[in-house]
Amino acid sequence: MPPALTEHVPIVNWRNRRIVITIVGCGGTGAQIAVGMPFLHQALLASGHPYGLRVFLVDGDRITDTNCVRQPFSRSEIGLYKVVVLINRLNMFWGLDWEAVPHFVHCGQDVPDSDFLISCVDTRTARAAIARVVSLKSRRFQYWLDAGNLSDRGQFVLGQPLRRDRKDRAKRLPCVHELFPSIVHARADRRDRQPACSAAEAIQLQEPYINSTIANHVLALLARLFRHGRVAYHGGFVNLATGQVTPLAVDPATWLRLRQQAQRERAYLARTSQTLARGNQ
Repeated sequence: MPPALTEHVPIVNWRNRRIVITIVGCGGTGAQIAVGMPFLHQALLASGHPYGLRVFLVDGDRITDTNCVRQPFSRSEIGLYKVVVLINRLNMFWGLDWEAVPHFVHCGQDVPDSDFLISCVDTRTARAAIARVVSLKSRRFQYWLDAGNLSDRGQFVLGQPLRRDRKDRAKRLPCVHELFPSIVHARADRRDRQPACSAAEAIQLQEPYINSTIANHVLALLARLFRHGRVAYHGGFVNLATGQVTPLAVDPATWLRLRQQAQRERAYLARTSQTLARGNQ
């Protein structure tokens, strides 16, 4: 009998080249992750990695006056692309050559192949588009790490996109939409009352440090994976109201339970969509 799966160990050799990370969405959480990436890069170099990170930032948003309240932008940067401002700032300070991609993700051509694609988007429609992109047979994304939040809670989930040519399917980390299908249910965007994380009114509706808390957990997960070459968890759920952080363990039994729950959720969402469609006729 094979040993129980309790840890994830990557089968990729990352020591012979730069590790490529693409961050999609540079709002509240994405910008915080981007700002923390140089520290992860420096830690890799200090621990003996010969190349460190290569990072792409992808977002079509331009800076508005409301972004200057909760995000790391100033009023003098209004009208500029978020990713261009962030990349230039990081490159100048740290002496890097990272790249900005100033457009939204609609198809596979909108984002470079990466070892890790980190999505920090604020709509289910955008997350559904990314779920399609990372699963394309013609593209190569080793991991998809999704991060999202509501007013005082959030989640981050690291997964390996399912493709027919994968040889490690039995040990594959499931992606966020496989375990929680409502997270890519685009119709639910219409019912959401939570503002986009760049809106000024979010100051009243979001805890001040929810974005940075999620971002730090994402960075800590990556740091542990790179430093130790294995992780016993591949995500987690943060609740600032209670102070609790619940890890998502590398555990097939947990995945089975969540997949069964996800199957019921998909059936419910399908029935709801059909009811709404009939009501709109």
